[in-house]
Amino acid sequence: MLQEYKKIMVGIDGSVESANAFDKAVAVAKRNDAELLLVNVIDLRAFQSISTYDTMVAEDTKKGAENLVADFAEEARAAGLDNVRTRVEFGAPKVMMATTIPDEEKVDLLMIGATGLSYIERLFIGSVAQYIVTHAKCDTLIVR
Repeated sequence: MLQEYKKIMVGIDGSVESANAFDKAVAVAKRNDAELLLVNVIDLRAFQSISTYDTMVAEDTKKGAENLVADFAEEARAAGLDNVRTRVEFGAPKVMMATTIPDEEKVDLLMIGATGLSYIERLFIGSVAQYIVTHAKCDTLIVR
């Protein structure tokens, strides 16, 4: 018996790896006639180095992320998908991508690009992909 997916979430961060995950997610969504949810989570830690928190920086960052996922949504629609949504959030990407958003959205397949980090980088900051695989409650596909 083949697994059928109704809602597929893919993490979009502008990397080559996330673009590869997007391509696979579009193909899987088309085969399953599933909804495609494109998600970008803006890491709040990126704003810790700003001495005086400026809401303009956060707004500009969010606008850029919204434009990024909108471009991917347009590409998905051009590929033949009708049911495409986007979501941009601030928070901890690991937690938001692994549990918070999938739980809220009732996602049954989560697709993300493989990490581009070296062994040393993963050792110190950890891999988002590894965290998601360990903590997600739904099926997860890591795309290389």
